[in-house]
Amino acid sequence: MGKESSHIAIYLHSIFNGGVDRIMVNLSRGFIERGIKVDLVVDYPGLLALWDWSPEIRIVDLKASKNILPRFSKLVDYLHREKPMALLAGNHYSNEIGLLAKLMIGTSTKIVVVEQISVSTEANSKPVFSLRHWTPLLIKFLYPRADAIIVASQGIAKDLVHVTGLPPERFQVIYNPVLSPVIVEKAKESVDHPWFTSGDLPVIMAAGRLEKQKDFPTLIRAFAQVRQLQAARLVIFGGGSQKSQLEELVYELGLEKDVALPGFVKNPYAYVTKSALLAISSAWEGLPTFLIESMALGVPVVSTNCPSGPAEILDNGKYGELVPVGDSQALAEGILKVLSGKSKSVDPTWLDQFTIANATQKYLDVMSISA
Repeated sequence: MGKESSHIAIYLHSIFNGGVDRIMVNLSRGFIERGIKVDLVVDYPGLLALWDWSPEIRIVDLKASKNILPRFSKLVDYLHREKPMALLAGNHYSNEIGLLAKLMIGTSTKIVVVEQISVSTEANSKPVFSLRHWTPLLIKFLYPRADAIIVASQGIAKDLVHVTGLPPERFQVIYNPVLSPVIVEKAKESVDHPWFTSGDLPVIMAAGRLEKQKDFPTLIRAFAQVRQLQAARLVIFGGGSQKSQLEELVYELGLEKDVALPGFVKNPYAYVTKSALLAISSAWEGLPTFLIESMALGVPVVSTNCPSGPAEILDNGKYGELVPVGDSQALAEGILKVLSGKSKSVDPTWLDQFTIANATQKYLDVMSISA
């Protein structure tokens, strides 16, 4: 179908400060550049203003509460009214609500779900009374009803085959739309944190939501071991529920003068290019966006070999250090190796698979939309 009638809705619960939001910003730009009408549909805006959404995108605020029933009914109203060709649901529980809408009202809109995380690993990390713990059961019931299922890595695909019992061919692996010339320009901007401008000590940088998934306690403990052998500093950008716990750990280890948690930063590229390396300590991931971006900017990386994503991105350690999850000593050794000058260079052609143009076209192919 031609672009004159092409209309895609991207549906998210809300906007936060994580990788999913950045992915959808990039994807929406890719669609708009191809002349496609794009709605960003959210239950409520959240941190919408943090991101540079294209001015051509239409923001549709459903003004729904956090309860599932109002979210479902307002999404159904939107689908009846607007009838987009495809609804691209980008996270939990937008995926599930979109599929419930298809199940209940039989909409002609294609419902395409995008899975960005190792579902079973995340579910097992949650208490039994948490809804997240039971996500695999919801997925097993609802995902077979999707018109298409896009996953961000081979690791996620394997996990979902196990969770759903669906055949592997039901899952379309498309690496996230990450790389564009924009990040190179943003990397040239100035920064206002003195540790990145003084140049007196190497800075180890990390970024992400301060939650259990990112396992920043292991990184802080690893840094304590690094500092016993080499003077350095650690900066962790991001906000989240674990901030006070992380600050307490920094204090307990006597690292207050060398560890900073400044909160969320809108342009992390300018900071990472002035860092000695990027450290990823996650217990689980999907396809960590900032890891790819940092590689493209020429920054050495040390990452846990968590499920899933880092091993695929780093070609099983060819392009960066991979260490076991939760092992502070191994993480410290990886960091020290890079600080000693033993970093691994990246073949530029390897990164082509992570470009916005490449991912955008593959998404359109899956949704059978031409532009």
